[in-house]
Amino acid sequence: MHTAMESITFRLVLMGMLSMTPLFGETLLQGERDRSMSHLHATRKQFLDAVAPLSDTQWAFKPSPERWSVAEVAEHLAATEDAVFSMIRKAMLEPPAPEKKASVAGKEDLILKAVPNRSRKVQAPEPVQPHGRWKTKAEAVAAFKQNRDRTIELVRTSEEDLRSHFAPHFILGLFDCYQWTVFLAAHADRHLQQMQEVVAGPGFPKK
Repeated sequence: MHTAMESITFRLVLMGMLSMTPLFGETLLQGERDRSMSHLHATRKQFLDAVAPLSDTQWAFKPSPERWSVAEVAEHLAATEDAVFSMIRKAMLEPPAPEKKASVAGKEDLILKAVPNRSRKVQAPEPVQPHGRWKTKAEAVAAFKQNRDRTIELVRTSEEDLRSHFAPHFILGLFDCYQWTVFLAAHADRHLQQMQEVVAGPGFPKK
C-alpha cells in the first residue's frame, strides 16, 4: 500500500510533469525564434538604410508607368506586413491542425530561397498593391516600422503553437504561421532588391 508521503510525492511529480507540458500545443523553439527574428531585424535595417538618404524626388521617381517607385515598393511592404500579421492572428483563432505539419515541414528553406528570387515576376494581390495609402515618406516608413516591430514582437514573445495553425500562400501553397513570419523577411528581401534596381537604373534623379 502507498503511504501518505508516497501519495503526496507522486502528485507533486505529476504536477511538475504537467507544468512542463503546454496546455495548448507547443511553443516555438528558441532556435526557431532566433532564425526568424534575425531575418526580420536584418531586412528591417536594410529597408531603413535604403530609404533614409532618398529625397522626396527620388522617393517618388517611377522608372516607367508600369514600374513601381521606391515609395510604391515601400507602401507594398508595409501593407503586406499588416495583411500577413492579420492573417496570422485570424489563423490562430482556428482549431489547431497538427496533422498538416508534415505537408509543410522544412518549407521555410524554400521560402528563403524562392521568395527573394526576382528572376520570376509575380503580380502582387490587389489588396496589397500600392494605392497611395501614405502621403509622405515619413508616414510610409513609420507604418513599415510599426508593422515590422509588431511581427518581431510576436515571434519573440508568443507562447502560442504557431506551427499547428496554417494559411495558404497564393503561389507557394500552405504555410504554418511561423513560416509566414519567415515569409515576411524573405518578401522584404525581394523588394529591397527592387528598390536597388530603381535607384541604380537609368533616369534616377541625382538628388
